Amino acid sequence: MKRWSNALQDNYGTPTIELVSGKGSYVKDLDGTLYLDFLAGIATNVLGHAHPAIVKAVTKQVSVLGHVSNFYAHPNVLELAEKLQKMTGDKSARVFFCNSGAEANEAALKLSRRTGRSRIVATREAFHGRTMGSLSLTGQPSKRDPFKPLLGGVVHVPFGDSRAMKKKINKRTAMVIVEPIMGEAGVIVPPADYLQNLRQYCDESGALLVFDCVQTGIGRTGDWFGYEYSGVKPDVITLAKGLGGGLPLGAMIAIGPASHLFQAGDHGSTFGGNPIATAAALAVLSSIEKEKILPNVNELSSFLFTEISLIPGVIEVRGAGLLIGIELEKPVAKDLVKKCQELGLLINAPGNTVIRIAPALNISMRDAKKFVSIFAAALKEVGNV
Repeated sequence: MKRWSNALQDNYGTPTIELVSGKGSYVKDLDGTLYLDFLAGIATNVLGHAHPAIVKAVTKQVSVLGHVSNFYAHPNVLELAEKLQKMTGDKSARVFFCNSGAEANEAALKLSRRTGRSRIVATREAFHGRTMGSLSLTGQPSKRDPFKPLLGGVVHVPFGDSRAMKKKINKRTAMVIVEPIMGEAGVIVPPADYLQNLRQYCDESGALLVFDCVQTGIGRTGDWFGYEYSGVKPDVITLAKGLGGGLPLGAMIAIGPASHLFQAGDHGSTFGGNPIATAAALAVLSSIEKEKILPNVNELSSFLFTEISLIPGVIEVRGAGLLIGIELEKPVAKDLVKKCQELGLLINAPGNTVIRIAPALNISMRDAKKFVSIFAAALKEVGNV
């Protein structure tokens, strides 16, 4: 902690533990303590730690070709773009690679300006990143207020409220951006017809419909992107987190007419789509398919939803797949995180009464049961239930 505070800026605060290694769904700290990781780098390590396929792909690639910039093509970026295109189910899809979710949303924001419009509708409590453009889209005052003035022309409406959204979308709207399921806000699921309504409003106004799938994507919800349940096709999809399986990689996928908005020189990223990160991503997608991980997500999700809801002190379990929000009866979420850490379990508290879990997609039933046991014991202690 002293070394951290002496050398790093204070934007994260000071961590309480230093992790030095990981394998599967477990990580080890400097003192040799083992933790069951049910946060997975905030929904990023979708195959856990040190997955053999990722290790092999990255090791091989770095020994052959590490970086070329975007002046040149390389096999991995072509294969990954084609794979993502196929996953959308639309041959018109075109991909832009970057390094993070914030960058993917920045790219979507710039793309929307190419429509000739500048107004944007986003949602309250949404999280789309912390760079100045993506922060302008983020609907959390605590993150926005210290950095005002932000980008103009952005209005925020309540998430899941179709009527409020309809009132704000008009012929001057460049894009509407929403998360299929809100992650940082506490894993909030919208009404079943919400995304369908947004598609209709955007079709009527000519605005781009952007789905921020940074947290819901790459199998997290049991589907590739997390919006599939709606039957809706967006104009733009943004991805990151799980795409690189732990390496920094983001993507902005434009579909239909939106895929032709960017012209040469409009946008770029030095490291976006580099050979190493794309090698990791190809290993991630291939492993999810070969190991039949999506059915595992659905099976484990069903188990966790059922078992967690039975724990005294839990009043709601929500989300989809292995992106799960747990609403607590009492505002003890921060204390619960600390107690779970003491008991060898890593989780996250996005609010005073909410716990978020987003473990690796290939966790075992044994580890799922271990989570339930530790979580119940910790909640009993901190919540006096």
